[in-house]
Amino acid sequence: MDLLLSSYADEDGPNHGSSDTDSSPTRIPLPSKSAAPKVDDTMLSLTVSGQAHSQAHKPLDPTQHIVSFNPTYDQLWTPIVGPSHPYAKDGLAQGLRNHKLGFVENASIEPFVFDEQYNTYYKFGYAADPSENRYVGDVVGFEKNDGITVYNIPQHEQKKRKLEKKKEMMEDTDENGVVVDEVEVENPASETWLMNNRKSPWAGKKEWVQGELTEEQKKYAEEHAKKKAEKEGVEREKGESHLDKSTFHGKEEKDYQGRSWTAPPKDAKASNDHCYIPKKLVHTWSGHTKGVSAIRFFPRHGHLILSAGMDTKVKIWDVFNSGKCMRTYMGHNKAVRDIYFTNDGTKFLSAGYDKNIKYWDTETGQVISTFSTGKIPYVVRLNPDEDKQNILLAGMSDKKIVQWDMNSGQITQEYDQHLGAVNTITFVDDNRRFVTSSDDKSLRVWEFGIPVVIKYISEPHMHSMPSISLHPNNNWLACQSLDNQILIYSTRERFQLNKKKRFTGHIVAGYACQVNFSPDGRFVMSGDGEGRCWFWDWKSCKVFRTLKCHDGVCIGSAWHPLEQSKVATCGWDGLIKYW
Repeated sequence: MDLLLSSYADEDGPNHGSSDTDSSPTRIPLPSKSAAPKVDDTMLSLTVSGQAHSQAHKPLDPTQHIVSFNPTYDQLWTPIVGPSHPYAKDGLAQGLRNHKLGFVENASIEPFVFDEQYNTYYKFGYAADPSENRYVGDVVGFEKNDGITVYNIPQHEQKKRKLEKKKEMMEDTDENGVVVDEVEVENPASETWLMNNRKSPWAGKKEWVQGELTEEQKKYAEEHAKKKAEKEGVEREKGESHLDKSTFHGKEEKDYQGRSWTAPPKDAKASNDHCYIPKKLVHTWSGHTKGVSAIRFFPRHGHLILSAGMDTKVKIWDVFNSGKCMRTYMGHNKAVRDIYFTNDGTKFLSAGYDKNIKYWDTETGQVISTFSTGKIPYVVRLNPDEDKQNILLAGMSDKKIVQWDMNSGQITQEYDQHLGAVNTITFVDDNRRFVTSSDDKSLRVWEFGIPVVIKYISEPHMHSMPSISLHPNNNWLACQSLDNQILIYSTRERFQLNKKKRFTGHIVAGYACQVNFSPDGRFVMSGDGEGRCWFWDWKSCKVFRTLKCHDGVCIGSAWHPLEQSKVATCGWDGLIKYW
């Protein structure tokens, strides 16, 4: 039995202890398999490193705010080059251009350094390139001149100057014959250095000491000083002075109730809203010994009419009652150019060729104040706003519009853009802006109080416009053009010419004939150079009627503010006529 067991043990070998293994089937080991594709790790690592390399070397986008890596100096300073453009000549798109030749990169260079390289380039033909450490231009010349600039002194020039200086030192002795110390010559704090360097070394001239003048030279100097003083005196001279006085021609300055002669009649009202063209002469005022240059009705009521004469006088006439001259204002010693009432009519302005602007009290005839810049005022206006009745604007012969505060008498603003004498000032847009015309054949629109032109109108076909009037609806400007027509401009934002409205037929070339509107805006009125007064229909632009008013020029015309069918005209024959 033992032998049998030992034989079995020999057959079983080392697995004698496991009886289960004898009965189980034989297991064959199989190789492991994966469904994932095989990845080439080498290519992956190369791609990742390539992306990192390209990111580290590509230029930065100038519009981005956050950089996720540390860029190099070259990346930060790489010039901006846009994408190539298929239709652009040099491949740059229009949006990337900041110069007509392409894109110019900003560089911060000190003015001295720039001037040095600029002048060096034009003298020697080469210059340092600030973006790179190299020279551009004539390289041969650069090597020949050892790269000196115009501000560097060459070596041989330095030696030459040292020798000359040494020679001067050897020759330079003081009055006692003692040679000047070399240390003192080099020391800027010493008196010797100051004496030697009083004159610039490149002046090349000896100092000239003024000696005694000869009699002839003294005489010439005195005459020259005298002429200069006279000239300055003339320039400094403001308006010519004249004694201001006024004469009252009426019966009494106050009536039995104590009312002033300027007080408007209480029953004065607009009789009709509809305006009609006058047909016949009602009254003639004659008192001026020379021509009448302007007329103005009393504001809102029109019971008085003010006239400016070339005989240096301003007169005010009664319209409703006696029809006589009520007061004469004598304050100018040359012809009166323009007049203008305040809103309430209690005061008025007069501008004369004696370079004075006078502010009068209508009732008493007293001059409240006088303004002058030493130039001739061609037009005077007050700001129409009730709270700005102390602001005076005057268009002067020296191309300026001067603004005064009449309370303080100070010039508060100057509007200086015109190229010729200023002829008209017209307030528009609720008095926030004003339009001026000038002998420079242009219109300029200004913001009140700001001396900058907000609109400039000048066309090759335009002529000078010596008179401008505002339409009652405040939307249009009628401009008397010296090419014998009245042009209409809008007062809206763009101030455009209305090409459909043009009033022609009259002859005004060479004369500043005043243009005006009827109170209802249905008619346009103007005098002409032949003494006629013309009336046009506003809608159709056709001539409605002409009246032969004056011998000579009919320079001014005004529609009565209340009596809608009555018109006043004035002319250079010295008459004022009421139609």
